[in-house]
Amino acid sequence: MQPANDSPAAMDRPEDSSFSVEKQSEMTDDPTNHVEHTGQELETTAEELPSNYYRSVYFCGTMVACGASFASGVGGFALAAAILHIIDADIGPSPYLLWVALSYTLTVSVGLLLIGRLSDLFGRRWFFISGTTLGLIGSIVCSVAQNVGTLIGGTTLIGLGAAAQISVVFVTAELVPMKHRFLANGFVYVWGVPFTGMGPAVSYALIVYQGSWRGCYYLMIGTNALALICWFLFYFPPTFGMKHPGKTVVSYAKTFDYIGLMLFVGGLLIFLMGLSWGGQLHPWNDPAVIALITVGGVTLVAFGLWETIGDPKQPVMPVRLFKNFQWVAVVMVLAISVTVYYAFSILWPQIVFGMYETDLIRGGLLCCLVGAGTSLGQLASGLFGRHFGNHRWQFTAGSILGGAFLGGVACLTPTNLPTTATLITLGSLALGYTDSIGLAMAGIAIDDQRDIGTAVGLAGCIRNTISTVGTAIYSIRQAIQTNRLAQTIPRQVPPALVSAGLPSSSVPDFLAAYATGTEEAFAAVAGLNATILEAGTRAYKNASADAYRTVFLSTIAFSVVAVVFALFTADGSKKMTHDVAATLHERSSTKVVGRGEDAETA
Repeated sequence: MQPANDSPAAMDRPEDSSFSVEKQSEMTDDPTNHVEHTGQELETTAEELPSNYYRSVYFCGTMVACGASFASGVGGFALAAAILHIIDADIGPSPYLLWVALSYTLTVSVGLLLIGRLSDLFGRRWFFISGTTLGLIGSIVCSVAQNVGTLIGGTTLIGLGAAAQISVVFVTAELVPMKHRFLANGFVYVWGVPFTGMGPAVSYALIVYQGSWRGCYYLMIGTNALALICWFLFYFPPTFGMKHPGKTVVSYAKTFDYIGLMLFVGGLLIFLMGLSWGGQLHPWNDPAVIALITVGGVTLVAFGLWETIGDPKQPVMPVRLFKNFQWVAVVMVLAISVTVYYAFSILWPQIVFGMYETDLIRGGLLCCLVGAGTSLGQLASGLFGRHFGNHRWQFTAGSILGGAFLGGVACLTPTNLPTTATLITLGSLALGYTDSIGLAMAGIAIDDQRDIGTAVGLAGCIRNTISTVGTAIYSIRQAIQTNRLAQTIPRQVPPALVSAGLPSSSVPDFLAAYATGTEEAFAAVAGLNATILEAGTRAYKNASADAYRTVFLSTIAFSVVAVVFALFTADGSKKMTHDVAATLHERSSTKVVGRGEDAETA
């Protein structure tokens, strides 16, 4: 097999995607690439595998493990995210509610790179079994939580487990031929649809029909248990001994980059904590926020310098990946796309219940449009990503369409829900398509398929970090939007109320009652009747629409940056071969699944 060279000229040649002896020697001579690839040849082609390999109980069981794990990883927080205020009302209230979201975000962001890198070096099996075990324990803890502190602890375990569970995209990718990686991703995304696509509706339905938010975690206990059983019984990828014959785990552990590990974990946690605190727990100009962002940022810079010039033998982050600009461009498009997604996933529910709906079920379904559109786009990329040709142009088209549709949401009014909902759905679909293509290409647009875990894990880490930065920017925009709302409401609502017949002395009482939203509060407003209430509500919604408009227009700037990077991404169409990066083996054996006793080992 030949190396997958990502230069434009090389991409025109139908070469294999594996790692050549020449490239291996080239990397050994490069002082920035000390990671050792000394194992036996674990790559193969679909034609060389046993005819029943992809029908074997090991492969099918592993795919179920991947799907159930992905569902658990995204659902562990997605279901609770939509109803945190309800949970807080039941077992709180607590000033630390924000830490429920933070504990998940921080642990996942840090864990993605570590899972990918460590499993590349030491073997994958026990990392995924351990991650799912943590997810199961965390779900049990959350399901019985009697206070927010316990919920935070359980969510921390869920986040640690989710770092492995969300990483299953590179597990499925390396087990199937390169040409079927998009389809394998699509299979995984199907499992996440009830949670990423329909999460708010599922959460509200459990509350309405089951009477408790704890059902969200009972559901996660079931998916985690299924995944854990399947991982344990069926997933037997290449072991450390197969990857590094003649080497020991202890020898690799001794040469691992612990300085880089401390700089990375400490720097990223502190940096993300500062971004998450800003505008939430503390104002952006608070000394604590500034200190966290500064110290975290400087530590991450030190981490990058250490990985580049510190010459670690087994680096946490192999800098050779950044020499491949096409891979970097893929990661940047991936990160920017998910940034816009997170912004809309935050804003859209506020708009739904602030402008269009009061019913929990109908409102919950409308809130699903961002997630459902994204999930549909991810599934579409699984089906068509390989067949639509040049992936660079797929990236570019997805970024342009996503930016156009979501920027178009700025046309929203209280009366054009169908138009707004359509734009939200189409824009989210385009972003979902781009996101899925990006995750697949993060593992395709690399020089050595033995780095797939590191490449995809690092891409996920960068994606989460940049999306947190983007979300922080949007939170600042939201603060601006709130300030603008404070201007548009007094300018538009009082005149509408007085014009409809409400005494001017009752206007402050109406504004206070609208903020409260209860029938008792409205009943206490002197001179208020149904006609005046309708006029005031309409004016309030128009003022809200005017305030939201500028926030949506700001998404265009992110989309323009994504389009620029998309033009430099890799086209993986020439890599759509029958090459398989790794195979499953029989329990306690080096024999590939499906081969007889006398068959050659992989």
